[in-house]
Amino acid sequence: MSLEAFLQRYGAGWRGPALAALIALLAGLPGVFAMPPLDRDESRFAQATAQMLETGDFVVIRFQDQPRFKKPVGIHWLQAGSVALFSQAEARDIWAYRLPSLLGAMLAAAACAWGAGVFFGGPTGLLAGAILGSTFLLSTEAFIAKTDAVLAGTTTLAMAALARIYAASREGGKAGRLTRLLFWLGLSGSILVKGPVGLMVVILTAISLSLWDRKWRWLRDLGWVWGLIILAAVVGPWAGAVTVATDGTFWTTAFGADLAPKLVGGQESHGAPPGYHTLLTPLLIFPGALLLPAALALGWRHRDEPGVRFALCWLVPAWIVFEATPTKLVHYTLPTYGALAWLMAAAVLRAPLGAVVRWTGIGLSLFAGGVLAAGVLYLLSLYGDRSDLIAAFLTALLLAGAGCVGAYLLWRGQALKGLAAALVLTILGHAAFAAAFAPRLEPLWLSQRTERALSRARLAPRQGFAPAPVAVAGYAEPSLVFALGTPTDLGGVEDAVDALEERRPAVIEGREQAAFEAAMKARGVKAREIGKIEGLDYSNGDETSLRLYAPTPSEIP
Repeated sequence: MSLEAFLQRYGAGWRGPALAALIALLAGLPGVFAMPPLDRDESRFAQATAQMLETGDFVVIRFQDQPRFKKPVGIHWLQAGSVALFSQAEARDIWAYRLPSLLGAMLAAAACAWGAGVFFGGPTGLLAGAILGSTFLLSTEAFIAKTDAVLAGTTTLAMAALARIYAASREGGKAGRLTRLLFWLGLSGSILVKGPVGLMVVILTAISLSLWDRKWRWLRDLGWVWGLIILAAVVGPWAGAVTVATDGTFWTTAFGADLAPKLVGGQESHGAPPGYHTLLTPLLIFPGALLLPAALALGWRHRDEPGVRFALCWLVPAWIVFEATPTKLVHYTLPTYGALAWLMAAAVLRAPLGAVVRWTGIGLSLFAGGVLAAGVLYLLSLYGDRSDLIAAFLTALLLAGAGCVGAYLLWRGQALKGLAAALVLTILGHAAFAAAFAPRLEPLWLSQRTERALSRARLAPRQGFAPAPVAVAGYAEPSLVFALGTPTDLGGVEDAVDALEERRPAVIEGREQAAFEAAMKARGVKAREIGKIEGLDYSNGDETSLRLYAPTPSEIP
């Protein structure tokens, strides 16, 4: 069966979105179970969710005893439900916290296919969903337990439903109730997960389309009355509860201390000039880099077509906002990737691509695949050893192969085959990276190794053999709190000495070692070193050494 025949057969009806979701599942699933907990955002989200389950407080978000008034509660509720169904908070199984992100990526791919199908047909929709589901960025966010994959899913669902409402209005009809319901559910979910980001994308798209068409009547078909009731029912209960519980502090902190600084400067050293997102797109949307020039050319040449126009209004205004915002992280533009996937899929299934578009796509594909492969080998040289060679070279070969094979087939005029081959190789390469290579880079996983060393010595808190909590001086990464439990004492050297006096274990970072030894001597406390963990704290780039201590045997009853 040819690729065209496959798309025709499986792109019709519900099968196209379902198959796109399956591709996103295959792309993201390996990392869900294999990757250790990541610092800092993922472990903060997971630890805050664990505390909700431990305390029964599902309104106020906290990391240990500190409130986290930055994001709404939606992702924590999803994670809590996943952990309650498949694990338990005490187990600290990070995969259970990641399942909502995986489902968010699957929803994004399925919604992308569903929305594109109304303008371009089912085969194009299936291809668009497959492109989005296999992108390096979405398939990576799919195994990280934070908001961004779920935001992509809910926003793409809202945009796909909005596209169907727009298409129906152009034909003189009205979208069905289910479509309008999905629009409001997607929009409400995006707000409950990450505040105004999804709402911004929807509003900018609707305004841009209406101005371009000089028609506003189609917006009446959104079902405003019951739609706003749904939005209030989804967001309102928690918004009211957190306002009462925090006396309004949540909102002043979320907007004044989190959102506003991002709009006026580079928050937490994440500032970058305009053009940052654009320059990184070939890497993040890989293997779609192959068709990125074709997508942009199609967008310009066919901008009068309803589907292309909708994609441009989805993509361009929001992209400008993300580029203009001083604070930039690579995942910020992910809610707009569905529009690029639409344009790529439409471009590859149309007439043969022009020479300039083809050669530019070839260059971008070779560049992106080469950079990703080189990045793997660079990580190997820094943090790997001889035992990691097979995993590293397999990963690099697959990613470089995706870029090269895609480029070669595009050069031969077989753009669809090139995209399909690059997609398969990228999914395999991403799986090799997330499941076989990255987890082997032991210098990067300080917290995981520390917890394992304590467990071997029967000192990990959840084993129940030694008093808790562990005292940690000089190292305060959230992944260690998630691994060792909520009571983990992130104090100074005096707190560590107190812990040893109380027959609790202690962890000392190298820069605190001299002060720790001096405090031990001054107070006459003795301890035995049970392990030393060395590696890189990749959150700040510091070489880190952690020494693990336990009370001397004579002090243990």
